[in-house]
Amino acid sequence: KLCEGILNILEKDTKTSCQVACLETLRILSRDKKVLVPVTTKRNMQILMRLAKLDTVEDPLARVSEFPVIVEALKCLCNIIFNSAVAQKLSLELNLAAMLCNLLEKCKDQQFVDDIKCFDLRLLFLLSLLHTDIRSQLRQELQGVQVLTQALESSLSVTWTEEYKAAEDHDRPPLSLQETDCAIEALKALFNVTLDSWNVHSETESHQFRYMAAILRHCLLTTGPTEDKTEELH
Repeated sequence: KLCEGILNILEKDTKTSCQVACLETLRILSRDKKVLVPVTTKRNMQILMRLAKLDTVEDPLARVSEFPVIVEALKCLCNIIFNSAVAQKLSLELNLAAMLCNLLEKCKDQQFVDDIKCFDLRLLFLLSLLHTDIRSQLRQELQGVQVLTQALESSLSVTWTEEYKAAEDHDRPPLSLQETDCAIEALKALFNVTLDSWNVHSETESHQFRYMAAILRHCLLTTGPTEDKTEELH
């Protein structure tokens, strides 16, 4: 009942601070699988997707003041999808992966979006891990390899000297914690999406995988903010 009450409030237009507080509470409650059973419905998923700016035709990142709401809604969706098989099936029906790829594309060249990008990538990782049909959709329909590789390239701030050779800067400072977390989530999602890619059939795919290999080499030469984070990145 508490979760339903929170979602009823979130369905209305309320202040940003109220939305964030409700979403934080829902995120904590959504760690309990028993709590999720009555609230994992198409309507409730759509409420969270709307708050995460996944279903909008407008620019989802137009207002910085709404960024905390987007982040918390994405966190809630991560918990719900991880803990609920029903939510995983609804994600395919609601075309969630395509909306996440679209939001990820919008994050390019934007400021203050690292948290949004990170939880978008984490949600793509979870979907590609838990639902084989979504994994196939990402690979075949949504250019998931390209989208995720570009997200990884952006997180690592790769610059190029040749087509498949990234510039090496030995004096470059370590990645920030946010950059490292984004890169890790992108790597995890890429692993899932490319898991069955034993046969590369086209010139486009060949280019994509050579491009990815160059970025992965650059990743191995990159350090994170701490020794533990560097180890996790590698």
